[in-house]
Amino acid sequence: MNTNDEQNDIEDTDIDSEVVASDEEGNALSDSSPAAIKKLREKLAKAVEEKQEYLNNWQRDKAEFINIRKRDEESKMEFLKFAEQKVLEDIIPTIDALEVAISHASALNEAGEAAKAFKKGIEGVYQNFINTLAKRDVVSFGSVGDVFDHNLHHSIAVTETVDTAQDGHVSEILQKGYKMQNKVIRPALVKVFETK
Repeated sequence: MNTNDEQNDIEDTDIDSEVVASDEEGNALSDSSPAAIKKLREKLAKAVEEKQEYLNNWQRDKAEFINIRKRDEESKMEFLKFAEQKVLEDIIPTIDALEVAISHASALNEAGEAAKAFKKGIEGVYQNFINTLAKRDVVSFGSVGDVFDHNLHHSIAVTETVDTAQDGHVSEILQKGYKMQNKVIRPALVKVFETK
């Protein structure tokens, strides 16, 4: 007889001694009849089955809870990214205004030291905004000569040309476009070359 058989005999002996102790209603059993042993083994098998079912349900619920937590975290991150994008979209027009002010302040350079200091101050504010955007992975795009792309550019006018090589290329940037982590948050407003 091997060790497993001996172990099973020991367990059967333990079960047999318990059968004498009580039945399913808690009444003392006077014999260790095969029917009583069979009944007790059925109860044991049922208890083991229920235990396994409870364990399986618990493991399934635990896995579901972990998945819900992950989805919740992803949802929070997406919400934060969206909220950040909205704030950045609101800042971009201010940057546009600063760019216009800088270009106008360049004309004032001849007016004296006060105008130069004013221009330098505006440029500093502008650079702070640009640095803030860069920290959030927001970059501007759009250059004269780029190939027109409906995903990146919004054409509001056409510039006629006789040069076929320029056809379909950006002729003028009226307003820069911006991307946030490679997602366009504002297309560039452009004029596009078109051959006659």
